[in-house]
Amino acid sequence: QVQLVESGGGLVQAGGSLRLSCAASGRTFSSSYAMGWFRQDPGKEREFVAGTRWIGSNRYYADYADSVKGRFTIYRDNAKNSVHLQMNSLKAEDTAVYYCAADPIGLANPIEYWGQGTQVTVSS
Repeated sequence: QVQLVESGGGLVQAGGSLRLSCAASGRTFSSSYAMGWFRQDPGKEREFVAGTRWIGSNRYYADYADSVKGRFTIYRDNAKNSVHLQMNSLKAEDTAVYYCAADPIGLANPIEYWGQGTQVTVSS
């Protein structure tokens, strides 16, 4: 079993920045797991934001939703079994609950592990 704990959400003005963090724990967790972030607004489906996929030799491939490319950066810290999402130039439409996700295979459905979510609110 794997547990994911998010932190770093909050309220920020449009144009500002936030960094989300997600720490993974559990006997079965491995640095080869895919990890990433999804978000969900009330009344909408959960959507992919950014993800990392193990490509060997301690390297990861990073992927982003078109809506956040150039503004958000995802990165891993294997020493702490964590993934982070640096969010810059935030817009009101980035407001959502952000969920950390992890899976031994990839971030296509179904994803095996989810965090509890952290609220990000961007005021315009």
